[in-house]
Amino acid sequence: MKFRAFTTILVGGLLLTACASGNSAGSAAGSAAGSAAGSAAGSAPSTAPSAPAATTVRLLTHDSFAVSQDLIDDFTKRTGITIEVVTGGDAGTMVAGAVLAAGAPTADVLYGVDNTLLARATSAGVFTPYTSPELDSVTPPLRADTAGGLVTPIDYGDVCVNIDDVSLADKGIAAPTSLDDLTKPAYKDMLVVEDPATSSPGLAFLLATIARYGDAWPDYWTRLRDNGVLVSGSWTDAYEGQFSGGGTGDRPLVVSYATSPPAEIVYAEDPKPTKPSTSVLTDGCYRQVEYAGVLAGTSNEAAAQQVVDWLLSEPVQADVPLSMFVFPAREGTALPQVFTDFAATVDNPLQLPPQDVADNLSDWLAQWGSVMGR
Repeated sequence: MKFRAFTTILVGGLLLTACASGNSAGSAAGSAAGSAAGSAAGSAPSTAPSAPAATTVRLLTHDSFAVSQDLIDDFTKRTGITIEVVTGGDAGTMVAGAVLAAGAPTADVLYGVDNTLLARATSAGVFTPYTSPELDSVTPPLRADTAGGLVTPIDYGDVCVNIDDVSLADKGIAAPTSLDDLTKPAYKDMLVVEDPATSSPGLAFLLATIARYGDAWPDYWTRLRDNGVLVSGSWTDAYEGQFSGGGTGDRPLVVSYATSPPAEIVYAEDPKPTKPSTSVLTDGCYRQVEYAGVLAGTSNEAAAQQVVDWLLSEPVQADVPLSMFVFPAREGTALPQVFTDFAATVDNPLQLPPQDVADNLSDWLAQWGSVMGR
């Protein structure tokens, strides 16, 4: 679930986010993984044009960004480029600011625009074209969408319903296996979701239902409503408050992430459990992809290109899982054992074309609000 501090999103003229989840600083394990990968593969110079010595690149990110400091320091040592991380709030707020500053940016590189916000950013001229030589290393399905060479995929994650297995077992109820199951009487008053107008995973779950049910998605939400779904304003309130598997609540089903179970292990107090008490409903998951791009109008274009290459480099990609609890975009990147053991594999994630989301989101949110009486 990317156990970074999930942030709310700003709604107003499509100022929404679908991937602003995150944990504060990367874990010690993530730092160690990144450092080890860095010593093994971090010495190769970027193939982007050389940048002047002692250049500073301002990297605009959402609040969830986390990369081990050792990797940042190593990049500076090798290239002479200092990375100044500038946080722009949650992803929606960050992109909105980038749109307002399009062509005259206050930063050089943007990281964290996701596939639900991408069309809004590219149509506003936020990015200048750049195709990283590292792009060939990206997993083929992710490599296919770079908005015409404007952005580079860096990581991805899946928003899914999470299950408190212990609670359901105590009730003598089998775990749901499909989105349709969530509307059945057996699961009445068990599901908590986040408001798509104020929460990143909540928005992703709404988009998942639209992708699955098409024009009939309001009927699905009517059935969820009638089956006692609870809507919370944020991931924190839903997972750590209402979800029985993550807090003091009594609801055994919650919208979170496919990587929630490994995060449960990593952040558990000692002695750590040997396996998570939660699992993932892999039907109906929505895939979020995060991108980086060089901002149009930067005066540090060559150095900015090297930073994009670095984000896709082997050591940074190896650092991503335990620093931000997302999957690396680079094909063949070794995952930490806690990921391979406990992160859910989503074979057929749902997605909608970014332009469809940009064109219809206001209407979809209005319809959702009408169905849910909000």
